[in-house]
Amino acid sequence: MKVNILFLLFSLLITNFSLISSTKSSFISLLGVAPQDENYYKTETIKCRNGSKKFARVQLNDDFCDCPDGTDEPGTSACPHGKFSCMNVGHLPVSIHSSKVNDGICDCCDGSDEYDGEVKCPNTCWEAGKVTRDKLKKKIDIYKEGVTIRKKEVEQAKQAIAKDKEELSKLKNNEKSLKGLVKNLKARKEQIEKAEEKERLVKEKEEMMKMAAEDKSDDEHKESSSSTT
Repeated sequence: MKVNILFLLFSLLITNFSLISSTKSSFISLLGVAPQDENYYKTETIKCRNGSKKFARVQLNDDFCDCPDGTDEPGTSACPHGKFSCMNVGHLPVSIHSSKVNDGICDCCDGSDEYDGEVKCPNTCWEAGKVTRDKLKKKIDIYKEGVTIRKKEVEQAKQAIAKDKEELSKLKNNEKSLKGLVKNLKARKEQIEKAEEKERLVKEKEEMMKMAAEDKSDDEHKESSSSTT
């Protein structure tokens, strides 16, 4: 029974050690790799970015330069042209020259460039990133305020357009009413003009009849006077 328990404990220790080793190996292999480039290193055979050659994934960060451009050594100083990506959580991520990796100077605010344990680098990203975060928050607040103002302006513009449409509709209705009124006034004017013309003709006829009657009366008076003499 004791042998079985000891065997079980031993198996658990071996398993945990393997997991820790695997996790550590995975951490070391992707050290210095920018998050956006992690998929590039997932295959078992990886190309150098300049296309010069290929290397096995186990050669990634093995402290031996296989690619002239430093593709295989993002987390070590083995390649003269390599680049190390500092994650700097809480601050801005930066890329430093690979020669600065494990050189005894803390270049990344998260201390990830000095992972060999020779130098203890405190993580100062949160404090260092406060100014940047405050600026970003201010920009976000200004943007939100701008969006609110913009929405208000858009709503006001919509209301103004609706009001203009309503006014235009009223003007069109008024135009129709005015056109109808003008038409009625024109017809009324024509009626008045016809009535006036008719009245003028009647008066003119009456005047002519009056004049004719007066002429006839004068003629009769002259004839009467002639016969008397």
